[in-house]
Amino acid sequence: MTSNQSRSAAGQPNLRLAADIGGTFTDVAAFDAATGKLRLGKALSTPRHLVEGITAGVEKAGVTYADAGLFLHGSTVAINTILERTGARTALIITEGFRDIYEIGRINRPDAYNLFFKKHVPLVERALRFEVRERILADGGIDIPLDESEIAALGKRLDMLGIEAAAILFLNCYRNAHHEARAKALIEASHPAMFVSASHELSQEYREFERCSTVVANAYIGPKVRGYLGEISKHIQAAGFRGSFLVVQSTGGLYEAEQAKSHCIRMLESGPAAGVIGAKALCRALALDNAIAFDMGGTTAKAGVIYKGEPLTTGAALIGGYERALPIQIAMMDIFEVGTGGGSIARLEEGALRVGPQSAGAQPGPACYGLGGAEPTVTDANLVLGRISADRFLGGEMQLDVAAAHAALKTHVAEPLGMSLTAAADGILRIAATTMSYAVKRVTVERGLDAGDFALVAYGGAGPLHAVHVARDIGIRRVIIPKAPGVFSAFGMLYADLRYDYVRTWPTRLDDASFDDFARIYSELEDQGRRAVAAASMTPGKVTINRAADMRYVGQEHAVTVDLPMQVFEEQDRAAIKRHFDDMHLLRYGTSAPAERAEIVSLRTTVTGIMPKPVPEEIASGGAAPPKAARTGKRPVYFEGHGFVDTRLFARDALTAGNRIKGPALIEEHASTTVLMPGAALEVDRFGNLDIAVGKGRS
Repeated sequence: MTSNQSRSAAGQPNLRLAADIGGTFTDVAAFDAATGKLRLGKALSTPRHLVEGITAGVEKAGVTYADAGLFLHGSTVAINTILERTGARTALIITEGFRDIYEIGRINRPDAYNLFFKKHVPLVERALRFEVRERILADGGIDIPLDESEIAALGKRLDMLGIEAAAILFLNCYRNAHHEARAKALIEASHPAMFVSASHELSQEYREFERCSTVVANAYIGPKVRGYLGEISKHIQAAGFRGSFLVVQSTGGLYEAEQAKSHCIRMLESGPAAGVIGAKALCRALALDNAIAFDMGGTTAKAGVIYKGEPLTTGAALIGGYERALPIQIAMMDIFEVGTGGGSIARLEEGALRVGPQSAGAQPGPACYGLGGAEPTVTDANLVLGRISADRFLGGEMQLDVAAAHAALKTHVAEPLGMSLTAAADGILRIAATTMSYAVKRVTVERGLDAGDFALVAYGGAGPLHAVHVARDIGIRRVIIPKAPGVFSAFGMLYADLRYDYVRTWPTRLDDASFDDFARIYSELEDQGRRAVAAASMTPGKVTINRAADMRYVGQEHAVTVDLPMQVFEEQDRAAIKRHFDDMHLLRYGTSAPAERAEIVSLRTTVTGIMPKPVPEEIASGGAAPPKAARTGKRPVYFEGHGFVDTRLFARDALTAGNRIKGPALIEEHASTTVLMPGAALEVDRFGNLDIAVGKGRS
């Protein structure tokens, strides 16, 4: 046993490790449940061998894998594989006559006057889509039996074509999965090295195009994700880890790494979802009902919503932008992401300045990192304007090259546009802030929510740098910067629970729905969840059940998901179900029709195994004036409308509860800097969060 190690009464290590791999940095949080001590580590990501970045972060946190009884992990490997189109050579096996549904899609054309509109590009080319003679009817009955000899012959053909992964989608399989399950078993038995995914394992909802797109995406990323998780598992076990390895799902819940190797698509937004879970925990500690979780890292900026104390989720998402997107039909956090981060590259296109989505990443990184990057980025612009310190970056572990940042901006932006270096840097930050504001609006305004009614919880290494600017652009009046924002997503994993989501399509008029049928279907789904929780390597403190339904007015095409309290089923209150639906429809669309009949499309249930969580620690109290130890000097910082201003600098670790600071000011810490604009003011709360009144003023 190492000196760092403490153990539970059952003999298991109390330490929990959480690792979040981003495009630029890898963050690690280590929490000892026995002592309440939290250790943090941050290291550059290592794209060629990602586990090296995790290990570097673990070492900086001052712990070892052998100290831990639980290893939690979130990663962008799944989403990046889809966006970068670097997945496996994949084939689609589909019911005869439906070969082209994946390409036809929904024929969406969101902008009727866009002459440059392009349809989505399938992950599987048409030549690798194979029809199989079989047919299951809409009621689950078998019309044409599956020909197993045809499947065997197709398996040999796939092998000859060098197929690495196969996706199976048979019509109406959500009602009867027998054909899909049998086809998968036959292919796996004869081709054990092939990654095979069947749609019913991922989704039991109707809409064959969305199910098809989901299973293809799962197969496409499967070999890469399976190999990636296997590499991490092998590495940490070789380093002495003997505990449970869990992965964060897109819902913010946890599932076993072995499950993640097959249901890879469920970890699509695992890193961003963990940040929203952390924001939920923060809101609970502060008794804050509504907040926007805003995460800006090195590559992207993400936004999610905490509404009435709970994160908003969705049953489907579009990956790659609405007009060209591939739908994914799984439960996930409702998160919107834009390609703007600290490493986002500023460039000229047709004489106009653009920022992102291309990123310098960790290698070569921004020009100021001195690792070979030559193009200007958002981080370089912040350095030029004095908003980050060249000698205090990552607590002084990483020295930044100011001259390189100046040269990159001058060569690629300032001189071509005929403007000063300062104007070029300021333009980059204003464009970045506008893009990030759009992400926040997408998760609020498009849900019928007024962003001005929410606090902005900003984290990620770059989030605090831009939070006040973004808030002012949108009309948000309050910003909260949590402790250690640079590793907040990793910290959020420590608050995640085991979670399993199930859905079953059940088209029924609400007036005709039997509460006995409600009970039967929900019980079947919930029993699956209880078995999954019981089979997990970790034993939760308790298990909770949440129910929801996808509903619509009779005659509508699309449904909204409505959370339904257990009370409506216990009391068999049909009118209450209708009221919940009307209220949700009003929130989402600004209108409702209480007199119209409603119908149910699908039933949903979430089974959660509640895990022990860290208790927020209070910091020492002080007066309104920050202590002398927190005042670290001044330096010129540029603010639009004010020019360069001698700006006070504060060391965040030395601040105490009750301290108040008026802008302009910079609050510096190990992995981030908070920019307090002129006209803004902050107070340090009892947990060490920076509670900022945004105020008015130019950004």
